[in-house]
Amino acid sequence: VKKLADLGFINKKKYKNTKFKKREILIDKTKLIKLTDKFKELHPEVSITLNGGGSGTGLKQVADGSVDIGNSDVAADTKLDKAVADGLVDHKVCVVTMAPVVNKDIAATVKSLTKQQLTDIFTAKITNWKEVGGPDEEIVLITRPSTSGTRALFKEFALGGAEEASNKSLETDDSGTLLQSIKDNKGAIGYVALSYLVNNQDVATVSVDGVAPTLENTYNGTYPVWGYEHMYTKGEPNATVKAYLDFIMSDEYGKSMEAQGYGVTSKMQVQR
Repeated sequence: VKKLADLGFINKKKYKNTKFKKREILIDKTKLIKLTDKFKELHPEVSITLNGGGSGTGLKQVADGSVDIGNSDVAADTKLDKAVADGLVDHKVCVVTMAPVVNKDIAATVKSLTKQQLTDIFTAKITNWKEVGGPDEEIVLITRPSTSGTRALFKEFALGGAEEASNKSLETDDSGTLLQSIKDNKGAIGYVALSYLVNNQDVATVSVDGVAPTLENTYNGTYPVWGYEHMYTKGEPNATVKAYLDFIMSDEYGKSMEAQGYGVTSKMQVQR
């Protein structure tokens, strides 16, 4: 079996024969599980524990010291008091692009929506697809809870700050469940990160103002609905955690990151 260094995933000189004194990393809310697996293969002496939860949970737990890394789709100061957020260090490990997705029965006729149409759909001002050029069919919103970082990002960059309506019967912050709900419900619409659409043929993406939700369009700034995936530490990370963060953000791993649907931060031609 080849080592990760031989496959170009990490900087061979930097990580070769490296051993760490602290051998446990606790991470809350990670979507980058495949990256974690690669690091564990390289450093079997390091134990990495992954906890589930939303962005708010990850930020609270890293702030109170119960985890080493708290992952978030949004900046810490949007979820925590300023004094608490100021004690955290932000590591923008990659870029996440959020795409509106619809049931395939809608995709044949609705291929693009304006930001205003998206806003009117998610605030329930538009309730039938025929109002935006689609079939005479009720719009079914697959919504996310108010604590969701994904929802906060979509609200800011797709809905212009408008508060989306809530469909409690189909509300979830689990993107796999959300995609299944969109597949199973005619007329359904929701939104997910591109990372959840890799090799997914069950739903269809919708362009925003005629611009498709792709990494290329995110990099060049023409697609607007994106944000950073943040990994926060309480103060500067220890050597083990820093090595993990360096591994995830290394140029050598960029292609693998993109293959999972995430953008490489250094490739962004615009910043936020």
